[in-house]
Amino acid sequence: MSFTVLVPARLASTRLPNKPLADIAGLPMIVRVAQRAALSSAAAVVVAADHADIVAACTAHGVRAVLTRTDHATGSDRLAEACALLSLDGDDMVVNVQGDEPLIDPGLVDACAALLSQRADCVMSTAAHAIVSPAEFDNPNVVKVVLDAAGRALYFSRAPIPWWRDGRASGSTALPAPCPLRHVGLYAYRAGFLRRFPQLEPAPLERIESLEQLRVLWHGERIAVHVSAHAPGPGVDTPEDLARVRALFSA
Repeated sequence: MSFTVLVPARLASTRLPNKPLADIAGLPMIVRVAQRAALSSAAAVVVAADHADIVAACTAHGVRAVLTRTDHATGSDRLAEACALLSLDGDDMVVNVQGDEPLIDPGLVDACAALLSQRADCVMSTAAHAIVSPAEFDNPNVVKVVLDAAGRALYFSRAPIPWWRDGRASGSTALPAPCPLRHVGLYAYRAGFLRRFPQLEPAPLERIESLEQLRVLWHGERIAVHVSAHAPGPGVDTPEDLARVRALFSA
C-alpha cells in the first residue's frame, strides 16, 4: 500500500488569523502537522498552500510544499490542483490531513488508507468514533455519520442522528444504543476521483448542512468508514484551541 498525504493550508482564517503559521513549541503549526503525518506509512507528505509565506515556512523546516491558487472554494478543490501539480491520478491514493490537526494520530492516517485500498466499491474512506456525551450528540458543530451494513456512510449531518424516537418521546436525555458516531474530518481518496470532484455539481443537501462530503453520496458514490476506538487529538479552530494544544506540547 502506497499513498501520499496532502495537507491543505489557507493563510486566511476568520477566527484565528495566519493559523498555519501559528507557533507551537517553536515550530509553525503547519510544520507540526506535516511532521506528525510523516510518522504514518505515507510515501510522501506535501502541503498544498495558498500563500508563499506558508511555502517558505515549510521549506525552511524541510517540509515539501506546493503553491496553489488563492481562489479555491474548498479544501478539496485545493487538493485536486495539488494532485495535478504532483501528477497523481487514477488509483493513486491520497490522504487529506487537515492543516489544523497538529496532534493527528499517524495510525488513523494509515487505517484510512488501508481501508480504501481494501474497498474497490468506494472512492473515498474516512473515520468516525463513538459519541459518549449527550451534549456532543446534540451539538450542531459535531458532525454525525450513520453507516450501512457494509460500513459505508449512509448520511452525514449536524443533527443528532440516528434520532431516538421513543427515547426522546419519553423525555430521555440518554444516547441511543448502539452509540452514535462522530465523524472525523480525515479522508482518503483515489486521486482520479479527487481530481474529478470539483467538477461535480454541488448537492442541495451539501448546501443545507454545509458538509462537502454529502456531494459524494448525492452523486451515488460510496465512502467507507473506519470506526476508531479512540477520539482524535484536539484540532485548532480558535485562540482557545491553540492555547490548549500549546500546553499539551509544552507538557
